[in-house]
Amino acid sequence: MSRNQLYILGAVVVVIAVAVIAYLWFAQPSETSSLSTVAGTGRASMKVLADDRTMGSPDAPLIVLEFGAPSCPVCARFNQDSMGLLKAQYIDTGKVFYIFRVFPINGSVDGAAEGIARCLPKEAYFPFIDQLFRNQKDWDPEYGVTDVHGALQAQARIAGLAPDKADACMADKENAERINRNAQDAVTRYQINGTPTLVINGAVQQAGNIPWPTLKATLDAFLAKK
Repeated sequence: MSRNQLYILGAVVVVIAVAVIAYLWFAQPSETSSLSTVAGTGRASMKVLADDRTMGSPDAPLIVLEFGAPSCPVCARFNQDSMGLLKAQYIDTGKVFYIFRVFPINGSVDGAAEGIARCLPKEAYFPFIDQLFRNQKDWDPEYGVTDVHGALQAQARIAGLAPDKADACMADKENAERINRNAQDAVTRYQINGTPTLVINGAVQQAGNIPWPTLKATLDAFLAKK
């Protein structure tokens, strides 16, 4: 897939940005709090999709849904600062069932990166997302990378995908359509307007890199209600 094709595919994904802006302009939620917006009626309101990438036990008392983007620097900071602690203390201990869904902030780039991640075996999905976050400066245009296509091919090669296979993954239209569906649901259901945003048992947390002590206290408060 050429660089031009990468950006043509991006047009499929980036269409959602127009819908996001329109929705947030005309349909702002009537009530918000400094910590969270209630989007449902607790854990039962959370929908787990068949094609979700997840970690932990589906029977955990808390579902934590993260809307993030591979090209989002704030998401990378959250990954660096908190993801390991969240996994060790809550996911691996059966307290949290974690879901990651892409909410594109850069349609062409995020769509292509997610396409590669989805071509890998399920068990390799999160290690590759972690790889992308930790190496953003090597492939993310926000860091001045001009050959994004070649840079993503290089990341795919590290994960074991040959360039031609990586190209097919980046060009996957079904992947782009799935991203769009999930992003539209993120806007209509949760009023997502930034990344990363966590939804904990139906409650939308403030967008951004929530400091670990704050996130831990929030999770513990939810657990105390169970």
